[in-house]
Amino acid sequence: MLQGQSTWVYHNKPTILSTGTVGGPFEANGLLAEDFDILHDDLWIGEDSYEKAHKVLFEEASYKAIEKAKIQKDQVKFILAGDLINQITPSSFAARTLGIPYLGLFGACSTSMEGLALGAYLVNYGGADYLLTGASSHNAAVEKQFRYPTEYGGQKPPTAQWTVTGAGTALLAKEGDGPVVTSATIGKVVDMGLSDPFNMGGAMAPAAVDTIITHLNDRNIDPSYYDLIVTGDLGQIGHEVSYDLLKKQGVSIGQEQYQDCGLLIYKKDQPVLAGASGAGCSATVVYGHLLNRMKRGDFKRILVVATGALLSPLSFQQKESIPCIAHAVSIEYGGE
Repeated sequence: MLQGQSTWVYHNKPTILSTGTVGGPFEANGLLAEDFDILHDDLWIGEDSYEKAHKVLFEEASYKAIEKAKIQKDQVKFILAGDLINQITPSSFAARTLGIPYLGLFGACSTSMEGLALGAYLVNYGGADYLLTGASSHNAAVEKQFRYPTEYGGQKPPTAQWTVTGAGTALLAKEGDGPVVTSATIGKVVDMGLSDPFNMGGAMAPAAVDTIITHLNDRNIDPSYYDLIVTGDLGQIGHEVSYDLLKKQGVSIGQEQYQDCGLLIYKKDQPVLAGASGAGCSATVVYGHLLNRMKRGDFKRILVVATGALLSPLSFQQKESIPCIAHAVSIEYGGE
């Protein structure tokens, strides 16, 4: 099971039986609108706070995944989920609504692949026949906590990114028809001393590089093994930095082969500055757009490297640097 330094190989190949993706109005105007199951036309989603709307995003994505899998809710043994809000309350309150045993996770924007890695581990070893995992974020709720309320109108630098309003979930099963999770590399915390919360991509890039190199070494494979290696939400700045760092480490990846979820979700004329971010970024892009492309035959093997900045408003106020992490999960579909 454990291969190399920190990579799990899932010999029983847990299957992503179905997914659910939900987005907000900004996502509805983005590049990947057709890959969402549900899109909302306002940030409130019928609730009286952004945090409650955040909760609804995950609830809807979860119900949609269960519906598409054509199973009953009580067949789902566990939920593994998290978000960016204090004490991951949107995920916890959504789990209260769903009534399914719950493990709350916090990996910041790396939570989607943290959950998929752990969920696949449980299913691989018979810990559950069906399991739901996912991550979510809400632009207005997250901006209010980490930067300024949207209504404040604070000016952002070009290195800043736009938090995705969205939730993505995957329903894992021990068998079935769908993409399979084949391995996962658990990242370690990397901190290069950056402390600017408006340049998360630059801060997270070294963690992504560290995990990619560890994964390739642990599995003794070349980057060409994958049709696509995609990071979670490095945005323009972090993507360029990570590409340069990989080249310096002797890792050769084609520019078309190496992409970033934060650069895929929005159109170029949307005012997102350096790109998208948020725990819902990689969750919605992977569980919507990329898995749809796999099923169409565009990719057979992808490596998803979700990146996370493990800071808090308090740590920033105390002038701490930003610890970062990245978890990589390989997904394969359509033959060997």
